[in-house]
Amino acid sequence: MQNFSIGIIGAGNMGLALASGLASRMAPEQIAVSDPHPDKRQRIRDLGISAYADNGPVVARADLLVLAIKPQGLRELCAAIAHEVQSRRPLVVSVAAGIRGTDIDRWLGGGLAIVRAMPNTPALINAGISALWANDKVSARQREAAATVLGVVSEVFWLTDEALMDAATAISGSGPAYFFLMVEALTAAGVTLGLPRDLCAALAAGTAAGAGRMIHDHPEEAAALRARVTSPGGTTERAIKSLLGDGFMEMVGRAAQAARDRSRELGEQLGAA
Repeated sequence: MQNFSIGIIGAGNMGLALASGLASRMAPEQIAVSDPHPDKRQRIRDLGISAYADNGPVVARADLLVLAIKPQGLRELCAAIAHEVQSRRPLVVSVAAGIRGTDIDRWLGGGLAIVRAMPNTPALINAGISALWANDKVSARQREAAATVLGVVSEVFWLTDEALMDAATAISGSGPAYFFLMVEALTAAGVTLGLPRDLCAALAAGTAAGAGRMIHDHPEEAAALRARVTSPGGTTERAIKSLLGDGFMEMVGRAAQAARDRSRELGEQLGAA
């Protein structure tokens, strides 16, 4: 990505993760970040990247502009930078959950190339998953650029229908929290069974990490891997029967629906007017 400038507005966890990943693959002078908080700007400067309190210098030089802020603040941000964005006309990449591309484009003055991205928190350790969608103004070169930027911290999967972004948010965007909750539950169960809490936490976390590594390269084989470790008449079979009998599959399905519905609500509520 030589001669290609990237601007990031927001130096929270995702903005910092992207800046850090990009700094290892691009010249630092190709990247600029803005954030109103001095401590966050310092973390960016520690990477050798220019950081500003004002968004103007970032937008003015960006060929690709990442909006890495929370959904609730996106409309106000877009209104504040719309003039500069229309002048520069970068590819705009939003990581805000729920906010629709048409609303982002409208808030920025219209006619722009927009990509929505939904990365997840493992991006902080360069192990994320990102679902991406592009509007019809995005060129093939811009799609490649967006995939490259998100690809420094995550695997990238493109969606052809923007409506599916809400479902992707429910599965991968919110998904890490479900696994963290499972580790919490296993830890608590171990304590109830008489194990020391620190040992339970280590056993549960290590088990989750190992299982994740096993499934990563063959995600379609989850059922086969489960069957392989579920010996007939054994302890795992008894546990799995208990989970399924208590409606585990349905409970996870309801949780995913709740997350998807909240993503839709954010888009409708924050995109109104």
